[in-house]
Amino acid sequence: MTTFVDRVELHVAAGSGGHGCASVHREKFKPLGGPDGGNGGRGGDVILVVDQSVTTLLDYHHSPHRKATNGQPGAGDNRSGKDGQDLVLPVPDGTVVLDKQGNVLADLVGQGTTFIAGQGGRGGLGNAALASARRKAPGFALLGEPGEARDVVMELKTVADVALVGYPSAGKSSLISVLSAAKPKIADYPFTTLVPNLGVVTTGSTVYTIADVPGLIPGASQGRGLGLEFLRHVERCSVLVHILDTATLESDRDPVSDLDVIEEELRQYGGLDDRPRIVVLNKIDIPDGQDLADMIRPDLEARGYRVFEASAIARTGLKELSFALAEIIAAARAAKPVEEATRIVIRPKAVDDAGYTVVQEEDGLFRVRGEKPERWVRQTDFNNDEAVGYLADRLNRLGVEDALTKAGARAGDGVAIGPEDNAVVFDWEPTMMAGAEMLGRRGEDHRLEAPRPAAQRRKDRDAERDEAQREYDEFDPF
Repeated sequence: MTTFVDRVELHVAAGSGGHGCASVHREKFKPLGGPDGGNGGRGGDVILVVDQSVTTLLDYHHSPHRKATNGQPGAGDNRSGKDGQDLVLPVPDGTVVLDKQGNVLADLVGQGTTFIAGQGGRGGLGNAALASARRKAPGFALLGEPGEARDVVMELKTVADVALVGYPSAGKSSLISVLSAAKPKIADYPFTTLVPNLGVVTTGSTVYTIADVPGLIPGASQGRGLGLEFLRHVERCSVLVHILDTATLESDRDPVSDLDVIEEELRQYGGLDDRPRIVVLNKIDIPDGQDLADMIRPDLEARGYRVFEASAIARTGLKELSFALAEIIAAARAAKPVEEATRIVIRPKAVDDAGYTVVQEEDGLFRVRGEKPERWVRQTDFNNDEAVGYLADRLNRLGVEDALTKAGARAGDGVAIGPEDNAVVFDWEPTMMAGAEMLGRRGEDHRLEAPRPAAQRRKDRDAERDEAQREYDEFDPF
């Protein structure tokens, strides 16, 4: 069974915002006490957080669909809905988040680093929040925005200072087991190591991490064997260590050709040319291995490599190798620029930026694109004429109608607001008249202006008494 996964596709869905409430306050002797509909709650976000205790993406391989909770709808008596709970997903240190096209969205390195993979939807306003001096009793509320849903790809790139690379069974796992406290699986057959192993090494005052990358073979950069899956784990390393087997039993192989093959695969993978290299001639405890190491060492040094001879079994040459690695890593850390605190960058919009665009497409349809118009359309209940009239007011105040006129739109032309796959299309009229506006000024509720029933009954009785008195006074029998 797979116990290590370093690349998954995750389907995230943030919570939708709760709908606002359209309500009128009612109590004894005050049946129409004004709007009191509460706002809807905000939908929960989907947040990726680096957790050092997590080392694999296996959980998301088994459960790739994750959704945050929705916000609760508002209620009467000015009660706002409860916000949705954020869904926090722990990921390993070194996780890279990409979209489906391969564009990097976030590189999560360091404990506690976060990335919002899905933004929760806003809650809709209730009619109490929409009331104004002009619109005293709105008979509608805004809908909650749907939460953001998208697919992301997560790749794990091991955060290590040293990467051990080489052919299968070259002794990489044995070396990391004696250099650190790591206990990888060790056996006498190829591809024993199926997952990267990490170990922590302390040499003098330098503490660094070392990674044992599964064996590479010719064609690894094109996906042959296990190479392509794990070559990404060497990208963050400060130094590459070639482990060459000086006691190989295969007649068609030798340490120098092994080195050339691995270097060619690293070159084809790309991005690793600037990393310093060290060559370790392993398994010198075997007599033939020591003889072969003595033969090829001058050739490797002539190529510019620092060469070390080592044996994990006899534990020879390890101290020199460890101090050499510590020296290189300390120099690499000192050469790194000092990380500055994240600056808050404020980018105000240009004076002439309206926040939307109006474009006429080839079929004659006018399309309006922009954050505000699209959000307002999503929050509009098109079954409520008054809500549609409110949307028309907002678009008019934003200047959309003027922009349509300048773009050449005329009454009856088709207008679409939103993206092509989810747009609202309607026939445009320069002055939009909804059913609610035909009854009076938009947004007013004349029920609140009518007298109370008891007072009306008293007025009716007084009027009847006055009328009877007038008829009596007008009657003159003589």
